[in-house]
Amino acid sequence: MTEDQYEKMPPDIFEQLGGGHIAYIKPVRSDDVQELFPGAPELAPGQKLWALLNADGTPILLTDTRSAAIAKAMENDMQTLSVH
Repeated sequence: MTEDQYEKMPPDIFEQLGGGHIAYIKPVRSDDVQELFPGAPELAPGQKLWALLNADGTPILLTDTRSAAIAKAMENDMQTLSVH
């Protein structure tokens, strides 16, 4: 199957997913930070960072270590999933 053959989940369903207790961690390149975190300062290109996002995609944290993202999720009683 190709990507366009999958039905996309509506945003309001994502908002309900996990009742605010599920977040995901994904690697992010500094070049792409502005897309997820529009208010973030300019960063040097090519850096590997980690983003913690709510199940609906709302950004929570941007950090340089995966462990810091996990710690923040635990601090907020969130179950984390990794996205590759």
